[in-house]
Amino acid sequence: MSKTGSPTEDRDDRGRWAARAGAVVLAFAAVVHAEAAPGTDGHAGTAHAARAELGASAAFAPDGTLHAVVKRGGHILLYRSSDAGRSWDAPATVNATPEPISADGENRPKIAFAADGAALVSWTRPLAKRFSGEIRLARGDGRGGFAAPITVHRDRREITHRFDSLLVAGDGRVVVAWIDKRDLEAAGAVGREYRGAALYAAVSDDGGKSFRPEVKIADHSCECCRIAVATDADGAPLLLWRHVFAPNERDHALARLAADGAPLAVERATFDRWRVDACPHHGPALAVAADGTRHAVWFNERDGEGRVFYGRLRNGTVEGQRPLGGERAAHADVAAAGGRVALVWKEFDGERTRLYAELSADGGGSFRRTELAATTGASDQPRILRRGDDFFAFWHTAGEGLRGYAL
Repeated sequence: MSKTGSPTEDRDDRGRWAARAGAVVLAFAAVVHAEAAPGTDGHAGTAHAARAELGASAAFAPDGTLHAVVKRGGHILLYRSSDAGRSWDAPATVNATPEPISADGENRPKIAFAADGAALVSWTRPLAKRFSGEIRLARGDGRGGFAAPITVHRDRREITHRFDSLLVAGDGRVVVAWIDKRDLEAAGAVGREYRGAALYAAVSDDGGKSFRPEVKIADHSCECCRIAVATDADGAPLLLWRHVFAPNERDHALARLAADGAPLAVERATFDRWRVDACPHHGPALAVAADGTRHAVWFNERDGEGRVFYGRLRNGTVEGQRPLGGERAAHADVAAAGGRVALVWKEFDGERTRLYAELSADGGGSFRRTELAATTGASDQPRILRRGDDFFAFWHTAGEGLRGYAL
């Protein structure tokens, strides 16, 4: 599997992958074009000669202020906006001591807020060995700065601990999940085959100050796709990820976690039955409405065509599955509030990458589409955020910087 982050490496790796996956190549044309283009960071005005690490995350604080985290060199910077992303204050530094940081779309820094309002920032720190890493987390100190970051997991071998996701559950527990290859390593040591990687998670009971020992969620996850996290209607953590079902179907699995982070059940969530021995670098997203409906977006090949899909996950079935956008739509996100559902994605039209949104007022039964923005340079994956019952799109582009768009 390929290491993401460098546009040149991504282009080469996706080219090899597309040769095997066949019909999926058109769906990734937009991603390759956009991520390969150099540009400025939108804040300092510095040019990136060969790569644009634009992976960013954003979240609204309890006071309604929008916070965004991005990588700058060996640091993560936190920006604050009082006008929902139209302008930004001078940034604060999350990690005082510089270190390697992954900052591509599938493996970017994350931000959330603990029950006491403290900002939490997680990221993957690459290690010297290829594809290895550690999952790091820093907690706000209440004075505008951050405490020194900690490594979330107890396993400190120089192996894959990457593609972290961060969630604060309804009861205030902090959950960090990631892709982990300790079981692949163990299987290889005894000559046993092992599909993909594994999913692990660790839980904090003190707002991110410390974590319990990690727990395995499932064997045989895909190796390089982001993990979707959401809270169920009762506040319990949910994980949705690309899974490698025997012998090589790359569909999605869903797990609901217990208080200690252990999975209560792992079930198949999508049924496109994509057979491919490669990782598409294209993870899902998940949102749960107040009535318990699980809204999801994901990328798969179905009937020979690679597309982004939207659907509602119900008791081991998919309801209302349909393609989202055109054949070059990519990296969608989803949010739900009451009976309203919002979707965002980006799509390359041959010249520009466009940001689209769809809104539903009837629980996902029907949607109204709108175009929000466009860029000619490099761009990150778009996110969709909630502030109360209001939706906002968040997009980091090389030319326009960090931007918020009210829906």
